Amino acid sequence: MHALKQVQPNDSTPALARLLSESALYRAALEACGFPVAILDAADPSRPVSYVNPAFEEFFGYAESEALGRGLAELVLRGDEPLGHRLLAGSRSHWQLSVWGKDGASRRAEVTIGAVRAAEGRISHWIAAFAEVH
Repeated sequence: MHALKQVQPNDSTPALARLLSESALYRAALEACGFPVAILDAADPSRPVSYVNPAFEEFFGYAESEALGRGLAELVLRGDEPLGHRLLAGSRSHWQLSVWGKDGASRRAEVTIGAVRAAEGRISHWIAAFAEVH
């Protein structure tokens, strides 16, 4: 006769459920945010956009599908790659500068850049948030 083996719950199940729940929460918060937000992938040398929220789409006129995979400088800095590099490399996190939408119109904005670090300390992403300056 075989004894029934009791199945132990996977210890990672609660952590995974919590992680997925938090991820959904953070995504919903970003999508509800009224400020334009873009997330840039730091693992790729071209620092492509990997996420934009609906406010970014509305403010700059780019659909998410048009923005993903492109550099921030290409999208909103009229191709000014040196400025894009300074924004990501500088110690300042707040900048007031002109940004451009898909329609070619200039907008004055405060740009806030924040680095997201992986567990080992390397920068994995940058968050760029924009606030129109009147």
